[in-house]
Amino acid sequence: MKTFAIIGLAWLAGSISASAQSSEKTFQVIVENPWQTEKADEPVVIDLHTLKTGFTVKSAVVSDGTSEIPSQLDDMNGDTRADELAFVIDVPAQGKKTLTVTLSPKKSDKVYPARVFAEMLFRTSKKNQYAKGYAIYADGNAYTYTIQQHHGIAFESELVAYRIYFNEKQTTDLYGKFRKGLEIEESQFYPTDEQLKRGFGDDVIKVNNSCGAGTLRGWDGTQTTMIQPVDIRGQRILADGPVRTVVDAEVKGWQYQGKELNMINRYTLYAGHRDAQVDVIFDAPLTDEVFATGVQNITGHAAMYSDHEGLVASWGTDWPVNDTVKYKKETVGLATYIPKKLVVKETADKENFLYTVSAPGESSFRYYTSFTSCKETFGYPTKEKWFAYVQEWKKYLEQPVKIQVIE
Repeated sequence: MKTFAIIGLAWLAGSISASAQSSEKTFQVIVENPWQTEKADEPVVIDLHTLKTGFTVKSAVVSDGTSEIPSQLDDMNGDTRADELAFVIDVPAQGKKTLTVTLSPKKSDKVYPARVFAEMLFRTSKKNQYAKGYAIYADGNAYTYTIQQHHGIAFESELVAYRIYFNEKQTTDLYGKFRKGLEIEESQFYPTDEQLKRGFGDDVIKVNNSCGAGTLRGWDGTQTTMIQPVDIRGQRILADGPVRTVVDAEVKGWQYQGKELNMINRYTLYAGHRDAQVDVIFDAPLTDEVFATGVQNITGHAAMYSDHEGLVASWGTDWPVNDTVKYKKETVGLATYIPKKLVVKETADKENFLYTVSAPGESSFRYYTSFTSCKETFGYPTKEKWFAYVQEWKKYLEQPVKIQVIE
């Protein structure tokens, strides 16, 4: 009887172990680069809803042979359940990587080094003290510009930082860096004199009423229009690292071109990237609405490059703030790339070099925006180098990796 008990307990323990193992899901992901150029920090996103796990995914491990690749699980709809697995990977020219992914219903306390960061800070009654937040919504008629520190969500990679104004502009304002690294949590987009002496970056552009770098605007036939009037205006952080940030600027009840639109402008910034992916998402298919985006014509005298097929860039110099005594002029390069299928026509207004865009029958569309600052020790110091780079950037975006999931 004693021997039987030991055998029974051993069998039971083995059954429990086997059950625990079967509650995990392991599969392969093949990432293939058909391009003749290496892909560095190439984003890979796996939709977890396409996998039959049988459990709520709470942790994941991505392996390239014996090496683990930092990854993150992101809740994209606010239900506290992971919807996507994201990571970045280097893939050689005309090469491929076969990765192993293990999903688990158990939480992990593993922490990867942060390569991106996002924050939303609410002002409090105490000076220089803020409450960290993840979402905010306000009446569309409210004055919302000063509700948040740095006037809206800020997000960054090691190379660059952006912020999105929480008002009718929704403009992307830009923060340039001398050296690669994360700075926004410490500088809060407004570095102190001491931080500047340590080599921190700073605001590098005065956007005025322009679209800055890649901000979506309305179009009245001759010029861009702000995102107003709206019933509700909101911002939220969906993901804040370690390998990508995902942030939303949202409006509900936008009265536009005879329609009432509910729209999300979703910005995704990956580790190792200076370009932000912009997804414009609606709750119903579009019809004949026309929008506009592009880049600021800095001071009205910026140098401009266009391939007339969806890529537009500018290069200019201006004071980034009104204080022209403490601060010096900054030189920046801006770029926006819109897939040709979305382009209606190339145009411009007083403050911007633009394309008008339309996507009839679609509930979303995607484009990209990017920038460089002359203060960067790792960037593009002349307009010639910047304009050459953005042409290669477009080619890079038009040659995506092929991703195959094998369960």
